[in-house]
Amino acid sequence: MFGINGGELLILLLVAAVVVGPERLPAYAEQLAGWVRRLRDVARDTKERVDAELGDGDVDWAALDPRRYDPRRIVRDALLDDPPPRAPSRPSVPRPGRSRASAAEPAAAFAGASAAAPPDAPAPFDDEAT
Repeated sequence: MFGINGGELLILLLVAAVVVGPERLPAYAEQLAGWVRRLRDVARDTKERVDAELGDGDVDWAALDPRRYDPRRIVRDALLDDPPPRAPSRPSVPRPGRSRASAAEPAAAFAGASAAAPPDAPAPFDDEAT
């Protein structure tokens, strides 16, 4: 502790006793004992308060692990989850008198995608887009 061995500590205590003097030494020893008691009381009260706030010690530390809330892990787990089963879609039947791109499908018409594209077909790609 502090790089002081037993012999040096004994010499320091002896020098402190000579400097303080025999008249004031009991008062300082009593003051030091009061500080130690007060520190012990604070430590005991703090321990009791922590025990009272945390409960009986049944803490689920796995649920409090911060690595569990890593955004990369959340995204990876979401992407690796199996997608929910899709309901079979009805085949698209063109109606006479209407163009293939209806008012409900402006984005598909703009992208040049057909309305009857199979669900596993690749997304449209514009090679001139930046």
